[in-house]
Amino acid sequence: MQNKGLVKLFAVLFGLVSIYQLSFSFKNSAIEKNAQEIAASKFSEDVEGFKDARKAFEVNYLDSLSTSKEKVFLGEDYAKIKDNSMKLGLDLKGGLEAILQVSVKDILKGLADNSKDPVFNKALDDADELQKDAQEDYIESFYRAFDAIKGDKKLASPNIFATRSLVEAGTVKIGMSDADVQSALTKKIDESINSALQVLRTRIDQFGVASPNIQRLGSSGRILVELPGVKDVERAKALITGTAELEFWFGFKAQDLGQYFQDLNNSLKVTEEAVTEEATETDVDAAEAEDTTESIIGDLTGEEDETAVVVNPFYDLVPVGTTGSYSGVALVKLTDQEKVLEILNSKEAIVLLPAAAKNIRFVFEKPKKDSEVSTLHVLEGNRDNEPPLSGSIDDAREGYDQANRVVVNMQMDAAGSRKWEEMTERAYKEGSNIAIVLDNLVYSAPGISKGKIAGGRSEISGDFTINEAIDLSNVLRAGKLPARATIIQSDEVGPTLGQEAIDSGTMSFLLALALVLLWMVFYYGKAGLFADVAMALNILLIFGILSGLGAVLTLPGIAGIVLTIGMSVDANVLIFERIREELAKGKDQKSAVKDGFSNALSSILDANITTGLTALILFLFGTGPIKGFATTLLVGIATSLFTAIFITRLLVDWYVNRGGKLDFSTGLTKNLFRNIDIAFLKKRKMAYIISGVLILGSLGSLFTNGLDQGVDFVGGRTYQVRFDQPVNSAEISATLSDPAVFGSADAKTFGDDNQLKITTKHRIDEASEEADEEMRQTLFNALQPHLNGMSYDEFILNNEGKTAGLMKKYKVSPTIADDIKKASFWAVLGSLIVVFLYILIRFKRWQFSLGAVAAVFHDVLIVLGVFSITYKWMPFSMEIDQAFIAAILTVIGYSLNDTVVVFDRIREFFNEHTGWEFNKVIDKSLSSTLSRTLNTSLTTLVVLLAIFIFGGESIRGFMFALIVGVIVGTYSSLFIATPIMYDSVKRGDATEALKDKVKEEELEEDAKA
Repeated sequence: MQNKGLVKLFAVLFGLVSIYQLSFSFKNSAIEKNAQEIAASKFSEDVEGFKDARKAFEVNYLDSLSTSKEKVFLGEDYAKIKDNSMKLGLDLKGGLEAILQVSVKDILKGLADNSKDPVFNKALDDADELQKDAQEDYIESFYRAFDAIKGDKKLASPNIFATRSLVEAGTVKIGMSDADVQSALTKKIDESINSALQVLRTRIDQFGVASPNIQRLGSSGRILVELPGVKDVERAKALITGTAELEFWFGFKAQDLGQYFQDLNNSLKVTEEAVTEEATETDVDAAEAEDTTESIIGDLTGEEDETAVVVNPFYDLVPVGTTGSYSGVALVKLTDQEKVLEILNSKEAIVLLPAAAKNIRFVFEKPKKDSEVSTLHVLEGNRDNEPPLSGSIDDAREGYDQANRVVVNMQMDAAGSRKWEEMTERAYKEGSNIAIVLDNLVYSAPGISKGKIAGGRSEISGDFTINEAIDLSNVLRAGKLPARATIIQSDEVGPTLGQEAIDSGTMSFLLALALVLLWMVFYYGKAGLFADVAMALNILLIFGILSGLGAVLTLPGIAGIVLTIGMSVDANVLIFERIREELAKGKDQKSAVKDGFSNALSSILDANITTGLTALILFLFGTGPIKGFATTLLVGIATSLFTAIFITRLLVDWYVNRGGKLDFSTGLTKNLFRNIDIAFLKKRKMAYIISGVLILGSLGSLFTNGLDQGVDFVGGRTYQVRFDQPVNSAEISATLSDPAVFGSADAKTFGDDNQLKITTKHRIDEASEEADEEMRQTLFNALQPHLNGMSYDEFILNNEGKTAGLMKKYKVSPTIADDIKKASFWAVLGSLIVVFLYILIRFKRWQFSLGAVAAVFHDVLIVLGVFSITYKWMPFSMEIDQAFIAAILTVIGYSLNDTVVVFDRIREFFNEHTGWEFNKVIDKSLSSTLSRTLNTSLTTLVVLLAIFIFGGESIRGFMFALIVGVIVGTYSSLFIATPIMYDSVKRGDATEALKDKVKEEELEEDAKA
C-alpha cells in the first residue's frame, strides 16, 4: 500500500480529533452528575416536594455555570462545553418536536387591511376548501380561487391589496396586473414567514432550551421546532404558538348595561318557554325538549334533576355586579365561559344592545391560579374592531410591584408613548379604566388615578408566577408572530421514556458490538482481531464526527450506528475472502494480501455507494429521527470504508512484514464454504414459483387486509399510556370508541401488558391547543377507572421518574399526513431510479439494472406483505410510518449491496474465464460469493436481532422490517436478481457483449496507466 505514513497520520489525527470532540460530552455528563449529587445533598427525600426542589436547584446551578464564563475544561466555559457535547434527540432525552403552520390566510388578511370585500373573502374561503385535497401551498390555492370568481375585479383594487401602506411602500400600484401583484404578495408572505422564524428563534433562545433546532421547511410556511430535554412541554407550546397580540382598550362602564342584561335575561326566559310549549304540543319526548332548550341557552343549572326550573337563564350564569370593577360585569365560572360568550355574541343578544353600546366587546380576564372563576369585562369597541393602541413595545422585563407581586414592566416606543399618554389622560378625566389584553385575554384593567402617564411606561399584572412573567416578557421583546402559528404535527416524549430508550439503546449497542467482535475472531482468527481494532476506531470516528457536526443522536440513529457496524463487517469479509482465494491459488502471503485487497476494492466501493445513495435520499426526504438514522448511516459508510480499506490493511501488512503468519481462518472455519459448486440457474424456475406465490400472497393481503397505517400517513393523535397494573386493550378500545368519548379509537398493547398505544382520528381536522387539551381531558376521564386515583396533572405532566400516566403524545394533521405520504413515495421511487442509473453506468448493460431493480421490488413487496398478513396478531406495533419507510430504504440498500457484489464477481469471472459458457460463469460467480453473502447476512442478522430484542419497544417494528428485508434480500440476490439478468440477456450475444465490455475496460485501464 502506498503512502502508509500519510494514512497513519490521518488515522492518528482523526482519532485525536474524535477523542477531543467526545471529551466535551464526557465532561458535560460529569458536570450534570455533580449538579445532581449537590442537589441531592441539599434536599433529602424527607423534604416535601424534594424532586421539584432538586430539579430547580440543578437548573439554577447549571445556569450559573453557563453565565459565569469560568473556564472549567480545556480552556472552555460550561456553556461552550455543553454546546460541543453530543446532542441527544427527542426520543432519548424527552421533550417536544413540533411542526408549526404559519397561517398564510392571516398574512393575506393583514396585507389587505382586513378587507371586507366579498370577492376577496370568498376567495379565502374557497382556498380553505381547495387546501383539503391540494398538495400546493395556500397562496397558490388562493390565486386559483380568486381567478375563478374575480370577474372584472383585480388584486390591485383599493379595497383589496392596493392599501395605503402597500401603495406607499411601492409594493403594489393601483391598476397593477394580477401577475405582478401575485409576485409582490409571494415575496411579502415569504418575508413574513422568515420573520416568524426569527421571532420563534428569539423566544426559544431566551427560554433557555439546550440545543434547540428551529428551521423552515420548504416554502409552505411550515417551521420545525425541536426542543429536546424541555421539561414543561405545555409551557413551551404556549411560548411558540402565542401570537403576542398585545392590545389596549378603554373599559366600558358595566353599570350602564344593567337594563340590557335584564332584557337579555327576559328574552331567554321567553325563548325557553316557547321551546317547551312547542315540544309539548308536538308530543316530543321530555328529554328531547330539554336537549332543544340546552342547544339554545345551554345547561344553565348544571343539575341532573329533570324537574329543575331555570328562573333566570342569564343571571344564573352571569351574576352581574359581583366584581366592583369599572368594566367588570361579573365573576363567571370557567366551565360556563363558552356558553356565556355564545349567548352574548348571538344575533338575539346583539339586537337588544342599546345604541351607545353597539360596538362593545366582551372579554374574559386571565383566571388566577387555582381559581374556578374569572371576571367578564366589557370593553369599548369600534366599527373596525381595532384597539386604540396595539403592539408598540420596545422593551419588557419581569419584576415586582410595591406589594411584591410579580408583574411585567413595559416600555413603549415613541408612537406608542404618545398614544398611551392620550389614553391615560382620557381615562383619568372620565374615571374609566384601560384593559390590557394579550391574545384575547384581559391581563389587567387598571384605573388611572394620578393623571396622564407620560414616557410610555406601563405595567401588566395578572397573578403571574415568575416563569409566566419571564415567558411573557420574552414574547413581548421578541415581537409578535405575523400570523397564527398552529401545531399541525407534534411529538411529546416524557423524560422517563427517554431514559429507558438510552438504556435499551446502549444495551443493544454493546451486545451487538460484542457479538460482531467475537464472530470476526471466531471466523478469521488473528486477522479478525485486526478487523476488530479497525472497527473500534470506526466507532470512535462515527461518534466523533457526529459530535463535531452537531448532529442529534436519536434512537434510530443508534440503530443506524449498530447496523453500520454489522454492515461494515461486509468490507472486511470481502477482503478476507479474497485473500483466502489468493492463498488457495498457492500465492505467498504478501502477494495474496496485496491482490486480495486490490480485487475486493471494486465490490466494496460499488456496494457502499449504492447503500450510500439510498441513505442520501433518506436524508433529503426524512425528518427528525429518520434524518438522524440517515446521517449516522452516511457517516458510518464513510468511516467503514476508511477503516476497512486503510486501517485493516495497515495492521495486516505490519503483521505480515514482521514475519507473522495469517491463515484468515480458524480450525473450524478453514474449509467452510470451500469448493462449493451449486447450479443456481437450474433452480431459478423453482425460485420464480416460490417468489411468485409469495408476491401474489402479499398483493392479495395488501388489497384485502391492507396495512396498519400510522398517524404519519392518515393523520390523528396517538397516546402512549402506562398503567400501574395490566389492562385489557380490547376493553379500553371499546370504552374509547363510545360515541360519548372518541367515537372511534384503537388501543393496542405496547410492550408490557400495562402499557397501551391509543390511536384516534376524533377531531382530526382540529389542530388547536384547545382541541388537544380537550382530547387529553376526555382521554383521562375515560381511563379513570384504571388510573388508581391519579389526578389529571399527574396524568399529563412529564416528570422524571414518572412510572404511570400519559408518557408520550403524537399528533399529525391530515394535511401534513398527505405530505409525508407523498414524500415517502418519492423517497422510495427516487432511490430506485438513482440506483438503476448507477448500476447502468457502472455495468453498462440495462439487464444488470433490470435484475437489481426487480430484486428490490420483490423484496419490498414481500416485506409489505409480511406486515399486511401479520400486523393483527404480532405482539408489537407494526404500523406503517416514517420509520418503516426508513426500513424499506435500508432494505433496498442492503439488497443492492448483495446484488452488486455478485454482479462484480460475474464481470470478473467472465474476464478470467473467457472460454466458459455464460451460465457457468454465473453459477461459479454465485458459488464463489456464497461464503461472503452468508457471512455478512448472518452477522447483520445477529446485530439486528440484538437490537430487536433489547433495543426498546418503539423501534421493534422498524427492526422486524429490517430482519425480514435482510433474509429476503439475501435470497433475492442469489435467486432473483442474477437469474432475471441472465434471462433478459439474449443468449446468442451475451458472450460477445461481455467481451466487448471487458475489452473496453482494459483499454480504459491502459489509457490511465
